[in-house]
Amino acid sequence: MSSKAKANRVRRLAEWDGQQLRGLARKHGTPLYVLDPDRVRENAARLRDAFPNADVSYALKANTTRTVLEAIETSGLGAECASAGEVQRALAAGFPAERIRYTAVNPPDRDLEYVISRSQTDDFVLTIGATDTLDRVLERGYSGRLCVRVNPGVGAGHHAKVTTGDAPQFGVPYDRAADVCTSIRKEATGVDLVGIHAHAGSGISGDDLASHRELVRRMGVLGREIGALDFIAVGGGFGVPYYPDEPPLALDSVAAATRKAYGDCDAQLAIEPGRYLVADAGVLVTTVTTVKPTAETTVVGVDAGMTTLLRPALYDAHHEIRTLTPDRDGREAMSCRIVGPICETSDVFARDRSLPAPVRSDQLVVGNAGAYGYEMSSQYNSRPRPAVVTVSGETVSRRETLSDLTRLEQNN
Repeated sequence: MSSKAKANRVRRLAEWDGQQLRGLARKHGTPLYVLDPDRVRENAARLRDAFPNADVSYALKANTTRTVLEAIETSGLGAECASAGEVQRALAAGFPAERIRYTAVNPPDRDLEYVISRSQTDDFVLTIGATDTLDRVLERGYSGRLCVRVNPGVGAGHHAKVTTGDAPQFGVPYDRAADVCTSIRKEATGVDLVGIHAHAGSGISGDDLASHRELVRRMGVLGREIGALDFIAVGGGFGVPYYPDEPPLALDSVAAATRKAYGDCDAQLAIEPGRYLVADAGVLVTTVTTVKPTAETTVVGVDAGMTTLLRPALYDAHHEIRTLTPDRDGREAMSCRIVGPICETSDVFARDRSLPAPVRSDQLVVGNAGAYGYEMSSQYNSRPRPAVVTVSGETVSRRETLSDLTRLEQNN
């Protein structure tokens, strides 16, 4: 195993340097995302070691900041892109076109037109998830590498909203996939069918891994039936532990079980993790603005909100939170509700969470914020998006200003 891959299988929130985070917050303000590119590279090395013969690509939707993409590209991974914008970002970060797979869901016309126009010079893999999409691709004169997304009828994930494998909008039905592939080979002139793809869901761990193995088994069976494929992509979705007592994913065991379920197949196994690479490589630092005792709980208002980190409001997701203030150990612990500044009841980071008695201007750090954190941030309530920096203090994305909120308006 490489030296980078020998690093801990998960980076817990307590392992981040509190003094370093406080210094970054003083310099850059809060709310502030902090990323560690070295941790991204360590996670990439661990994946490559666990799946030495697989095609490993990164699912960009987890985090598309340039710093993250460059760390992943230099680690030798490919790029799995869900939109034309992600394709553009991957190219800008240095990914060679031949290592990019465009795996869109019901793509808008402008996305297809961008990708197909680039395909005249760039050798992407374009994935279709419906015969109607295939027709749209062929109508636009596409000639190049093609992949078919399959709906395997097996779904898994940390929340119903991210369970994709059995949702009808994702992929050609399993029992029709072989016929669709045969038709492509017979009738789609200039198109090279190189692979099939499926995805069970996001944040898969624990009991959900059985569903993932069944998806892999079905895709192996289908691949052998279709034959003459370069790769069979079984998605990523590997989970990370968000709770402090939750064990890390036993990646080597998962890899062995995946290979066993895949079976003897000439096509290369392809995996497309996102969260696993970046979740524990990022944290969010926020400042306490309000402490309000109530009959029900102590409300702790912070300057980050659901526009900064959406996962708790959208998925009821758990993120560990700790106080960065140096004198925290001398304070009595108390149960708190940690909330943001957005005018929504859902703008809650944590309920009944124990913290050292909070005071205004305390800084809190939110763990496992590298995946779907900054990526899902928004300007809702006309709140500027936060800054993103690396642990060494380099600016990844500057903090938006109030003037940025109207920058794109024609009558500005």
